[in-house]
Parts: sequence; structure tokens; C-alpha cells
Amino acid sequence: MNTRSDFKRALLTILALLVPVAIFVAAAPSEKTTSLKPPDKDPIPVAFLISDGAVVIDFCGPWEVFQDVMIPGRDEMPFRLYTVAETKKPIRTSGGMQIVPDYTIADAPAPKVIVIPAQSDPSAAVVEWIKKSSKTTDVTMSVCTGAFVLAKTGLLDGKSATTYHGAFGRFAMKFPNIELKRGARFVENGNLATAGGLSSGIDLALRVVERYYGRDAAQKTAYNMEYQGQGWMNPDSNQVYATALVPTAEHPLCPVCGMDVDPKKSPKSVYKGTTYYFCSDDDKTTFDAAPDKFLEVENKVSAK
Repeated sequence: MNTRSDFKRALLTILALLVPVAIFVAAAPSEKTTSLKPPDKDPIPVAFLISDGAVVIDFCGPWEVFQDVMIPGRDEMPFRLYTVAETKKPIRTSGGMQIVPDYTIADAPAPKVIVIPAQSDPSAAVVEWIKKSSKTTDVTMSVCTGAFVLAKTGLLDGKSATTYHGAFGRFAMKFPNIELKRGARFVENGNLATAGGLSSGIDLALRVVERYYGRDAAQKTAYNMEYQGQGWMNPDSNQVYATALVPTAEHPLCPVCGMDVDPKKSPKSVYKGTTYYFCSDDDKTTFDAAPDKFLEVENKVSAK
């Protein structure tokens, strides 16, 4: 009498059990494609490409992450870290710190990971070194406006990327063939990865650790660092920057970088009857070179 009802209940129970299994199976391939195989014995060589003006947290943050990784059962540190520059000449980073590079692009060991912080414009030789080295890297990652350096190689063309929120407009205008991702803590494309500004590099480095050694190793590293950020587990966790701030007469913003400006002191330009104020003369020059195109890009990005 209740055979049909019993059958329905049994069928629903089976489906309820199978759905999580199906979801797990569907997710499994993507997890495999994002994992990286570390070497059995030797440490993973990580090259930090630096030049004058390199922003300290952009490379020191990831450096701290990689140096703090400990793998149970291994006596040797899992990552070998070194700096690389075009020459051995000491460089001045942000804030005036002086660093003597360990290697030049001519004699640096072949890296499996490259970290590119915000820094001065690269020479053609540096761009070529990134392109050549990236053929055999597991990860070539940029931090902050280091994305501009990586983008100049052409490796990001046709792909998506992110950068420092104050550089979204400039990046979108300079590299129209790259899909700019606002609101992303980091973006991964095969062996290429880009992080947002400054502290975002710490999260991308923890993500690299996770890809090599698993989530437990990354969580332990973050714990040992007393780092409480969770962005490395969620690449879309920079949503506070997904929408551009809107300037007002009472609160003007630089149209190039989006930062606060003081109308009494800031450089300014008048375009189509509107006065724009800038953080610096460089930003004014950037805007004046192509104001129509710049505002068009900004409007498109702000609308996303």
C-alpha cells in the first residue's frame, strides 16, 4: 500500500547522498590543476626581482612568508630565497633602505618562483629575463604595481590580472589587452599570478605555499607569523576596492590614483569645463597626455 511512497523516500535519500559526492568529484580536477609539486629534496629557488624604488612590503612580505615555512620531517628549509637585479649595484628601496643584490640577471640561478614587487620601470634586458625565466617557473608573481612590470613582458595579454587599487585606471589604459580584475586579492593564470597592493603579496605568497605543501602548511605559516589575514584563502576578498570612490566638491580625489588631494596645494588641469586635482605632477602629466581616453577607462572601470 505504501510501496510508492517508500520508493520515493528511498530515491530522495539516495539523491541526497549522491549530490555531495558529485560536487566533490566535480571540484577535484580543479584542485589538482592548482597544486604544485615540490622537489623531493632540494629547496625551491625563489628569485626576488628588485630595482630602485622597490616597495619594501611588496617583496619583504612574501620573503617572510617563504622563510617561515616549516615542513615536518624536513631538516632543510623548503624555499631558497635570493634577490636579483640588472646589476650588482646597491639599490635604494622605498623609504631609503639599501640592498646589494645577491645576483644579476646574467648569473642568477634558475628560479621556480619569481616575485616582482612595485619598482622602477624595467629595462629591455630585465623584461627579457622575466619572459625567459617564466618558461620554466612554477609561479611568476607580481605584487602591487609590479603588475606593470610583468605586463610589459606580454605574458599577461589575453589574461586577467589585478594591481594596486590606485593604479587601476592607469593599468587599464596602458594594457587594454589584459582584463583588469577589481576586487581581487590576487588572480592566478597558470604559472602567472598578480596580487593587489602592498599586503596582498603576503596572501599570494601564502597561496603559493598552499599550492606546494597544502593548506595546513600555509595555515601553520600564517599562525607562526601571527598573521591573521584570511585573504589567501579567498582570491576575491578585496571587494572594498571593487567600486571606485566618487569625488565630490567637498572631497576631491585624484582621477589617476583615486587618492585624497588638497585643492589648495595640488597640481590641477581643466578639461571640458571640469577642474581635476592630482596627487603629483606625474599624475597630472599622465592625465594630460590623454584625458578623454583616461576618463573613458576610469568610467568603464568604475561602472563594474
